[in-house]
Amino acid sequence: MTRYRLRGVALHAVLVLALLVFMFPFVWTIIMASNTTADIYRFPPKFSFGGHFGDNVRHVLDNVAFFQSMANTATVAISTTLLVLFFDSLAAFTFAKFRFPGRNALFVVLLATMLLPAQLAAVPQFQTMAILGWVGSLKALIIPGAANAFGIFWMRQYFKNSIHDELVEAATLDGCGFFGTYWHVALPSARPALAFLGIFTFVGSWNDYMWPLIVLTNPDHVTLQVALSTLNRAHGVDYSMVMTGALMAMVPLVIIFAVFARQFIKGATEGAVRG
Repeated sequence: MTRYRLRGVALHAVLVLALLVFMFPFVWTIIMASNTTADIYRFPPKFSFGGHFGDNVRHVLDNVAFFQSMANTATVAISTTLLVLFFDSLAAFTFAKFRFPGRNALFVVLLATMLLPAQLAAVPQFQTMAILGWVGSLKALIIPGAANAFGIFWMRQYFKNSIHDELVEAATLDGCGFFGTYWHVALPSARPALAFLGIFTFVGSWNDYMWPLIVLTNPDHVTLQVALSTLNRAHGVDYSMVMTGALMAMVPLVIIFAVFARQFIKGATEGAVRG
């Protein structure tokens, strides 16, 4: 009994240590955002919270169109997430449960695209946006991100392992067509996978920096990450202001995760019980 108790204490100690390690960057960001840049450069460093957070927030709002940029980012992130959830799950269901000529070869080609760096597609993608007249518009961020290989692969593996072929055949015999089977059979059972893909896509879209920096030439349409990058001055960086902007940009992500993480856990538990 004592051995199991010691093992439990050791396990909890390791978990607490891991929690402290993972939480330190967030705590350090808050400390830097509540102090001045002079306090940040002090040695030994200051590990206590300061009283300048309100001043730093005002400096950020004075130097950046923060709320306008946040609205642009929210528009892009929400639109991209909804489109990815629909198109990726639809394509994944097709790959997982329907046989058609060239299915495996097409899926291999799809997986191969995951090996290509995103920077490689930047030039041809920009040329395509220029031909369509979308340079400087939020459409140049939303439409190219409407589907991705990772989401199709993730959802295809989930559909393949969680939905039996007999269930699809029964739905077909009951008169459900392809889309009806997808909507009424596949999607309800895939809530855990959809929740993960939705959170993953939203965070990636919210934090995207390279492509918006390239294609958004209209200052009124810049996203939050691009707007915050302007706080880095050529002749000096006010790190307290930069960290405050980063902290303010992080708040919506924390809220989104706090709201949807519970649904994700609930859906995963229901899926485990049904399985």
